[in-house]
Amino acid sequence: MNNILQWLDLAIDERQSWKVKHIMKDIIAIVFFASLANANEWTEIHLFAVSNEKFLRKYLELSNGIPSHDTIQRVFAVVSPEYLQEFRKRWDEVMSGNGGNRIRKLLGIDGKVQRGNATATQRANHIVSAVDERGICIGEVRVNDKSNEITAIPELIRLLNVKNHIITIDAMGCQTDIATLIKKARADYVLALKGNQGILFEEVKLYFGTPDLLAKCAYTKTIEKARGGIEKREYWQTDDISWVSQKKDWTGFKSIAMTKNTITKNGTTTVEVRYYICSLPLNIKDVAWAIRGHWMVESYHWHLDVTFREDANHTLEKDAAYNLNIMKKMAINTLKVIDVGVKGISLKGKRYMICANFEKYFDLIMNL
Repeated sequence: MNNILQWLDLAIDERQSWKVKHIMKDIIAIVFFASLANANEWTEIHLFAVSNEKFLRKYLELSNGIPSHDTIQRVFAVVSPEYLQEFRKRWDEVMSGNGGNRIRKLLGIDGKVQRGNATATQRANHIVSAVDERGICIGEVRVNDKSNEITAIPELIRLLNVKNHIITIDAMGCQTDIATLIKKARADYVLALKGNQGILFEEVKLYFGTPDLLAKCAYTKTIEKARGGIEKREYWQTDDISWVSQKKDWTGFKSIAMTKNTITKNGTTTVEVRYYICSLPLNIKDVAWAIRGHWMVESYHWHLDVTFREDANHTLEKDAAYNLNIMKKMAINTLKVIDVGVKGISLKGKRYMICANFEKYFDLIMNL
């Protein structure tokens, strides 16, 4: 615990020292603890600290009391995002070390817009995140205001150690340069195909739409209850790709896959079909696991929106909004592994319990 708190001492404070009343270490710690304890807005973070001031003084200096919500936000606008990302990485290593570290095998990459950060004249932060097979965010990159996900995804991959990972990306990231980068990093890819790939998409769609060819593909399916209905997920894969006209353009390209999700609910049936190109050899179980596993990054973004109400937060200062996103992800990572003693409790429920009795859960949090 002390090592983690001491790491906060390394934060570089670029404020004019003679104006500083509240040290950066205290403010970062307050934001992290408050994010765990159901605080989403700067005012809520301040109120959390006020409510727990006596206890927080055991671990933080707070030489001038609790900073105002305006001060907390202003300070978060000058904290280095790289420092906070390293802080989260170290915290994740602590949790993994005590919880049984394992080689990560699956990594979903996707982007999310911080909608509350936009104005009539300002483009909202667009953040591309990487979420591993545990459902833990291990990195993110903010998209340049004049760019898009296609340029941010390679930057994120270069920041991470992706060796031996299977990387899943939606259609925006289905690019030849990205496939080449993933293979150079000694990882594999499962990339979603849509109409933006033109001829390649049409060829793959036509192949799987031919009954005789489909019957020769490797196949598996799952049937489960989901959202009040019955969901059947079917997967097909083939390494018969010699006919693909653009095969040589894709480094490591070894197979194609298709999924068909059929959901029956209240007497209504909906069907969704998706196509993929893969660097994986013929192994339908691995491909199905990778495709199904991409939901983890989508679920992560759902938690940011619903559990942490990120889009409702109208922090307009872009660096402050980005840094708060990093801290919320650190909180989600922690909530996913902490055991509060209630079986099957949601992340939202865990936040309420920590908020109701922060002192009770503090040692549990800091000794994961």
